[in-house]
Amino acid sequence: MNTLTSQDFFKNGHTPTSEVISFRKDKDHLASHSRVHNCVIDNYNNPERFESDTWVAIYGRHNSFDHNSLTGKRNRGVTLAVRLNTEESRENYHEIKNNYFGPRQNLGSNGGETLRIGTSHYSLTNSNTVVEGNYFDRCNGEHEIISNKSGSNIFRNNVFFECRGTLTMRHGQHTLVENNYFFGNRKPNTGGIRVINEYQTVRNNYLYGLTGYRFRGALVVMNGVPNSPLNRYNQVVDAKIEGNLVMDCDHVQLCAGSDEERSAIPVGTVMARNIFMGNTNLSPFTIYDDISGITFRENIINKEAILPIKKGFEKVGYNVIKNEKGISTPDPDLLQQINFPEVSVPVSKDETGAGYYTKTDLEVGFGSGQVIPVSPGTNTLIEAFGKSNPGDILQLEGEGKYLITKDFTIDHTVSITTPAGPAANVLSEKASFFRIENEGALELVNLRIDGSESPDQPGNAVVTTSKYSMNRNYRLFVRNCVVVDLDVNHSFDFLRIYQHTMADTLLIEGSRFTNVTGAVLSLDREVEDLGIYNVEDVIVTNSVFEKVQGPVVNLYRGGTDESTFGPIVRAENNRFIDCGRGKRNKTKASLKFHGVQNMLIEGCTWQNSAPLTLYLTNGEPIAIVKNSEFRQTPGIVSNNDQFTTENITLTDE
Repeated sequence: MNTLTSQDFFKNGHTPTSEVISFRKDKDHLASHSRVHNCVIDNYNNPERFESDTWVAIYGRHNSFDHNSLTGKRNRGVTLAVRLNTEESRENYHEIKNNYFGPRQNLGSNGGETLRIGTSHYSLTNSNTVVEGNYFDRCNGEHEIISNKSGSNIFRNNVFFECRGTLTMRHGQHTLVENNYFFGNRKPNTGGIRVINEYQTVRNNYLYGLTGYRFRGALVVMNGVPNSPLNRYNQVVDAKIEGNLVMDCDHVQLCAGSDEERSAIPVGTVMARNIFMGNTNLSPFTIYDDISGITFRENIINKEAILPIKKGFEKVGYNVIKNEKGISTPDPDLLQQINFPEVSVPVSKDETGAGYYTKTDLEVGFGSGQVIPVSPGTNTLIEAFGKSNPGDILQLEGEGKYLITKDFTIDHTVSITTPAGPAANVLSEKASFFRIENEGALELVNLRIDGSESPDQPGNAVVTTSKYSMNRNYRLFVRNCVVVDLDVNHSFDFLRIYQHTMADTLLIEGSRFTNVTGAVLSLDREVEDLGIYNVEDVIVTNSVFEKVQGPVVNLYRGGTDESTFGPIVRAENNRFIDCGRGKRNKTKASLKFHGVQNMLIEGCTWQNSAPLTLYLTNGEPIAIVKNSEFRQTPGIVSNNDQFTTENITLTDE
């Protein structure tokens, strides 16, 4: 056996080829009976976000990849791929064991899998790969954490910690998913196991606190496509889903994806001796189609839950305790009833990965560093930022005037704040006040941002992203700020983004925007309709927007790809006064949301403004508008009726 054991690592660069570690010399010389052990790949990313590469590609047969750490992949491409594209790489019996798959940020597109075995083209081929004892830590690239695309693979004794997505049997047959532990801990979009194709077995898995909906449920059984081509969805046939423990999870989806194309219901499938114990959602089962091909037998569910089916379930009291290992579990007698083994995490985080390499978080929190006082003056903010470290707070003096006359590049996490009391005044003579680059994140608190000193030219902005592709997601928080007079010329936006940039969260809270000739949040640069978008979460609460000529928010996510979670929008208790009516506003909307996946607008008031415009597209978007009033405003304009309303008032007053 050939063995690569190293304490060297790949970090802060990127491969000039398509693979970092490759189990082959070239396409004619594949590795077999080889081992890669104790290696690290950390933040080794192509600077172009959508330039694809693979960190580890396993070819040949009987290879082992164990006790390695792979963390911080940011550009498109699977983290680890098992290749079956040659005869010498099939029926391979590889082992992928005891590795640490560290945090992977949301890609905002398809192509962000952490582990993939095979491809649709070879999905009828057996791989016989064993994936065992690995730790998947916040692997959030897309909704397939693991994409199984070949046959006879085993996923056993792995831990999935707060991962936004699922272990997906996308293609292939005779897959075994056994004794894996999924800890969602109520984090958004955390998911479990998705069943597609023939002869799959899902048994003795532990799933806790998973909130994901639709394709990201705790347990998802899909509908298939009749006579499906290789790249679509094979019908679920003879699946066994037995002896699983589903604790405080929100959604179990049956016949998911049912539509005109995916009309082949599951057949010959058994759900037996599973425990569904939860009080977070008392209607956990969603049925999208005919479930007559699924047999339910000896399942247990707490008596408070609402079941759309009666047969095959025993109702018991909700009785959940923490065992001696600190894990939520039902009564031991119930565990014995379904023959569930001891509730115990099969592998700890510390037992996985390269032993010498520290597992650290990628994200620095706002306000986690030191306070740096900043005196009023010209470019004192830039000077203070140059002396700051990630997480530091630049604390301004109330009512002081802070003028920016140079480019201000934000390349690490920073907060700019005024203590309680009168807000400091921030002005800029540049086309943008702040430019967020890779590694940057910006929080603005209790500031008065004034556009009156900005250059008399179109297209200014308070905050911009890099003009080039960013492979690191950023955050922008605006709290208790007053933004005025972004009106020295037309198309003056508060935030203007560029293509191939991605925000994890954009937050506006308790703020007021007055006299803006452009948009507040302009988020519409991915127009190729490939399912790519520019922000995951948009949160706008308790704020007032007055005389904003463009849309307050213009968010675009085109295409019909189903591999992503967002965008997700929450707008609550806001006022929109004379918004969206500028002659240059091509959207003709006060807020426009195209392709959002989850939207809640509540407690908002529009007055003398353009309409709220929705364009609802792929999947099953959740779009709710309630407890809101439209005064001298057209109301809601939508391309279809997939949104719901409650307590909406339209008046001419």
